[in-house]
Amino acid sequence: MAAQVEIEDQSSVTELDNGEIFDPPLSDDADSSSSSSTILLRQGNQEHDVIRACFLSGLGPAAIAGDTTVVSVRKSSTEGIATRAKHVSFRIFTEAVARKNGGDPNVKYGWYAAGGGSREEIERIVSYGFSSREIDGDSGGVGVHLVPSKYSLLAAEGAEPDNEGLRHLLLCRVLLGKSEEIVSGSKQSHPSSSEFDSGVDDLQNPRKYVVWSSNMNSHVLPGYIVSFKSPRLRGRGGGGAPARPGSPWVSFAALMSMLAKSMDASRMNLIMRTYDDFRKRKIQRDQLVRKMRQVAGDNLLAQIIKNHRDKYKNRV
Repeated sequence: MAAQVEIEDQSSVTELDNGEIFDPPLSDDADSSSSSSTILLRQGNQEHDVIRACFLSGLGPAAIAGDTTVVSVRKSSTEGIATRAKHVSFRIFTEAVARKNGGDPNVKYGWYAAGGGSREEIERIVSYGFSSREIDGDSGGVGVHLVPSKYSLLAAEGAEPDNEGLRHLLLCRVLLGKSEEIVSGSKQSHPSSSEFDSGVDDLQNPRKYVVWSSNMNSHVLPGYIVSFKSPRLRGRGGGGAPARPGSPWVSFAALMSMLAKSMDASRMNLIMRTYDDFRKRKIQRDQLVRKMRQVAGDNLLAQIIKNHRDKYKNRV
């Protein structure tokens, strides 16, 4: 198995930013022509190559990493007053936590997997920040959960493929400060005392960072979106769900959008509440599917999926 690469150990990212996270210069290997909240980094760009290497090395088994294709790496843009303010805020909080903890703010990189699966959903987080929809309250600590950069497999398994078979992860800088251990199943939603700033599942070798909801938009700074295809990951998440069929499928995020055009508000609200529970990992995939079939009906769902597949066939 290839050695795991931690982004904190890669000097190239720090050198590109000159040790500063505010308004790094845009290199010639990045595409800034889009009005999106992110910038496409081209292959050969130092940041692109470091992020890609870290992601692949954290996938563990060679069979998975070897069968995984990184389609794109996008970087959070620093254009716009609001985005610049987020960077300034993160820097100010970093300095404050450093003073509180004897000079060490303990800033790490962590992966976040959005429950809905779409890149648009992750770009919404990049643009507007985390919301109550991203708070996980069922797997140990109530807050936003991220995976350390060297364990990208754990995050990748939680990323649902979109309607093109792509999965998307958000790589963030995470201001941890002094962490306390949070046991599995804990409903703790804030530090146990002023001594602590965040939570982890294991103090010696954490595989999960817990950022309390009160800090989710001050102690987490979205940095990069990694979009990838990894066929061997199909069915690994969600308790060993069966592999998806080879024909085009519809992601839950896309399905919700299409259902909203065909259903009245009251029934759609029932489905959306269940979908939110699924995204927060309160229920399993089969429970969400059962609720959609109950409320929307098999005929409508079948017609939506058929229309989606017909459009896909026309494109190819």
